[in-house]
Amino acid sequence: MAIFVVRLGTARAPGEGLRLGTVRRPPRGVKKEDYGRRNFYDTWLPELAPSAPLVSWALSEPWTDLRWETYAERYRAEMREPSAQRLIALLAGLSAQTNVSLGCYCEDESRCHRSLLRTLLADAGAAITVDAREVS
Repeated sequence: MAIFVVRLGTARAPGEGLRLGTVRRPPRGVKKEDYGRRNFYDTWLPELAPSAPLVSWALSEPWTDLRWETYAERYRAEMREPSAQRLIALLAGLSAQTNVSLGCYCEDESRCHRSLLRTLLADAGAAITVDAREVS
């Protein structure tokens, strides 16, 4: 069993499991009852998204390596909060029992909090996979 890190709104892979949206806001222009059907997410988990002030800061200027590192440090600090730590531990534990996917809307995972969340989950002992075919 494993956790998949995905881009929300993309086609689901076989065996991907429950899709969790780790985003600050729901998708624009999509009815709530269509989130799952349109491959955004089955359950919204904004507690693992970067805070609104951090998102605003991140989107205020183009990415540079230094800016990305600052963002990463701030996001990891937010994820050290007890509520985030409990969710990370829960997901790590679930990954031993079932497949779960989580994601964000960003096109480039290398400049998205989901790449950082992938590492945090792996550090917490989660089984992480890149390709659903690895566990199907």
